[in-house]
Amino acid sequence: MFDDLADLYQQLILDHNKRPRNFRVLPDANCTAQGANPICGDNYTIYAKMDGDVVKEISFQGSGCAISKASASILTESLKGKTRAEVKNLFDKVHAMVTTGNLDGDVGKLAALAGVHKFPVRMKCAILPWNAAMAALDGKGETVSTETEKE
Repeated sequence: MFDDLADLYQQLILDHNKRPRNFRVLPDANCTAQGANPICGDNYTIYAKMDGDVVKEISFQGSGCAISKASASILTESLKGKTRAEVKNLFDKVHAMVTTGNLDGDVGKLAALAGVHKFPVRMKCAILPWNAAMAALDGKGETVSTETEKE
Protein backbone atom coordinates (compact mmCIF):
# COMPACT_ATOMS: atom_id res chain seq x y z
CA MET A 1 0.00 0.00 0.00
CA PHE A 2 2.72 2.47 1.00
CA ASP A 3 4.69 1.79 -2.20
CA ASP A 4 1.58 2.49 -4.30
CA LEU A 5 1.03 5.78 -2.46
CA ALA A 6 4.71 6.74 -2.89
CA ASP A 7 4.45 5.98 -6.62
CA LEU A 8 1.30 8.10 -6.89
CA TYR A 9 3.02 11.00 -5.11
CA GLN A 10 6.08 10.67 -7.34
CA GLN A 11 3.85 10.76 -10.43
CA LEU A 12 2.08 13.86 -9.09
CA ILE A 13 5.41 15.65 -8.57
CA LEU A 14 6.61 14.68 -12.05
CA ASP A 15 3.32 15.83 -13.60
CA HIS A 16 3.47 19.24 -11.90
CA ASN A 17 7.11 19.59 -12.94
CA LYS A 18 6.36 18.80 -16.60
CA ARG A 19 3.09 20.74 -16.74
CA PRO A 20 3.22 23.34 -13.98
CA ARG A 21 -0.08 24.99 -13.21
CA ASN A 22 -0.33 28.79 -13.11
CA PHE A 23 3.18 29.18 -14.59
CA ARG A 24 2.99 32.74 -15.86
CA VAL A 25 3.44 36.37 -14.91
CA LEU A 26 0.31 37.80 -13.35
CA PRO A 27 0.22 41.34 -14.82
CA ASP A 28 -2.25 42.75 -12.29
CA ALA A 29 -0.58 41.21 -9.22
CA ASN A 30 -0.55 43.48 -6.21
CA CYS A 31 1.82 41.26 -4.19
CA THR A 32 5.06 39.76 -5.45
CA ALA A 33 8.24 38.30 -4.01
CA GLN A 34 11.16 36.31 -5.29
CA GLY A 35 12.69 33.18 -3.79
CA ALA A 36 16.22 32.03 -4.48
CA ASN A 37 18.26 29.00 -3.49
CA PRO A 38 21.87 29.96 -4.27
CA ILE A 39 23.14 26.44 -3.54
CA CYS A 40 21.14 24.66 -6.25
CA GLY A 41 20.00 27.59 -8.39
CA ASP A 42 16.23 27.41 -7.83
CA ASN A 43 14.76 30.86 -8.49
CA TYR A 44 11.05 31.71 -8.53
CA THR A 45 8.87 34.79 -8.46
CA ILE A 46 5.44 34.48 -6.87
CA TYR A 47 2.69 36.79 -8.12
CA ALA A 48 -0.55 37.22 -6.17
CA LYS A 49 -3.63 39.30 -6.71
CA MET A 50 -5.26 39.96 -3.37
CA ASP A 51 -8.80 41.15 -2.85
CA GLY A 52 -8.63 42.45 0.69
CA ASP A 53 -7.43 39.48 2.70
CA VAL A 54 -8.23 36.81 0.08
CA VAL A 55 -5.93 35.34 -2.58
CA LYS A 56 -7.96 35.86 -5.77
CA GLU A 57 -5.24 34.75 -8.20
CA ILE A 58 -1.72 33.42 -7.77
CA SER A 59 0.95 32.36 -10.21
CA PHE A 60 4.69 31.82 -10.43
CA GLN A 61 7.52 31.95 -12.88
CA GLY A 62 11.15 30.91 -12.75
CA SER A 63 13.21 27.77 -12.85
CA GLY A 64 14.45 25.05 -10.59
CA CYS A 65 14.45 21.36 -9.84
CA ALA A 66 11.40 19.09 -10.13
CA ILE A 67 10.61 19.33 -6.41
CA SER A 68 10.68 23.13 -6.25
CA LYS A 69 8.67 23.53 -9.45
CA ALA A 70 6.07 20.96 -8.37
CA SER A 71 5.86 22.62 -4.95
CA ALA A 72 5.26 26.02 -6.55
CA SER A 73 2.67 24.57 -8.93
CA ILE A 74 0.72 22.78 -6.20
CA LEU A 75 1.03 25.88 -3.99
CA THR A 76 -0.72 28.02 -6.59
CA GLU A 77 -3.57 25.53 -6.84
CA SER A 78 -3.86 25.30 -3.06
CA LEU A 79 -3.85 28.99 -2.14
CA LYS A 80 -6.53 30.40 -4.45
CA GLY A 81 -9.51 31.58 -2.44
CA LYS A 82 -7.73 31.35 0.91
CA THR A 83 -7.29 34.20 3.40
CA ARG A 84 -3.86 35.26 4.64
CA ALA A 85 -4.56 33.45 7.93
CA GLU A 86 -5.49 30.24 6.08
CA VAL A 87 -2.33 30.51 3.96
CA LYS A 88 -0.20 30.93 7.10
CA ASN A 89 -1.86 27.92 8.70
CA LEU A 90 -1.26 25.82 5.57
CA PHE A 91 2.35 27.05 5.36
CA ASP A 92 2.94 25.87 8.94
CA LYS A 93 1.50 22.43 8.11
CA VAL A 94 3.52 22.11 4.90
CA HIS A 95 6.74 23.24 6.60
CA ALA A 96 6.27 20.69 9.39
CA MET A 97 5.37 17.96 6.89
CA VAL A 98 8.39 18.64 4.65
CA THR A 99 10.81 18.77 7.56
CA THR A 100 9.42 15.84 9.61
CA GLY A 101 7.27 13.77 7.25
CA ASN A 102 4.32 14.06 9.63
CA LEU A 103 0.96 15.00 8.15
CA ASP A 104 -1.09 17.25 10.43
CA GLY A 105 -4.55 17.43 8.94
CA ASP A 106 -5.64 17.48 5.33
CA VAL A 107 -3.16 19.16 3.00
CA GLY A 108 -4.57 17.73 -0.22
CA LYS A 109 -2.12 17.24 -3.07
CA LEU A 110 0.60 18.85 -0.95
CA ALA A 111 0.91 15.47 0.80
CA ALA A 112 2.97 14.45 -2.23
CA LEU A 113 5.82 16.48 -0.70
CA ALA A 114 5.84 14.55 2.60
CA GLY A 115 8.58 12.19 1.42
CA VAL A 116 10.98 15.10 0.92
CA HIS A 117 11.92 14.92 4.62
CA LYS A 118 13.95 11.80 3.80
CA PHE A 119 16.26 13.97 1.70
CA PRO A 120 17.39 16.90 3.89
CA VAL A 121 19.14 18.67 1.03
CA ARG A 122 15.82 18.77 -0.88
CA MET A 123 13.73 20.25 1.95
CA LYS A 124 14.78 23.78 0.98
CA CYS A 125 13.69 23.07 -2.59
CA ALA A 126 10.16 22.22 -1.46
CA ILE A 127 9.86 25.14 0.97
CA LEU A 128 11.38 27.87 -1.23
CA PRO A 129 8.17 28.73 -3.15
CA TRP A 130 6.29 28.82 0.16
CA ASN A 131 8.74 31.27 1.70
CA ALA A 132 8.40 33.47 -1.39
CA ALA A 133 4.59 33.25 -1.22
CA MET A 134 4.62 34.20 2.46
CA ALA A 135 6.90 37.19 1.72
CA ALA A 136 4.59 38.27 -1.12
CA LEU A 137 1.45 38.02 1.01
CA ASP A 138 3.19 39.85 3.87
CA GLY A 139 3.82 42.68 1.42
CA LYS A 140 7.58 42.43 1.78
CA GLY A 141 8.22 42.26 -1.97
CA GLU A 142 11.76 41.13 -1.31
CA THR A 143 13.93 38.24 -2.34
CA VAL A 144 13.93 35.46 0.22
CA SER A 145 16.84 33.07 0.25
CA THR A 146 17.04 29.51 1.49
CA GLU A 147 20.33 30.45 3.09
CA THR A 148 18.74 32.97 5.46
CA GLU A 149 15.55 31.11 6.39
CA LYS A 150 15.02 29.39 9.70
CA GLU A 151 14.26 25.70 9.59
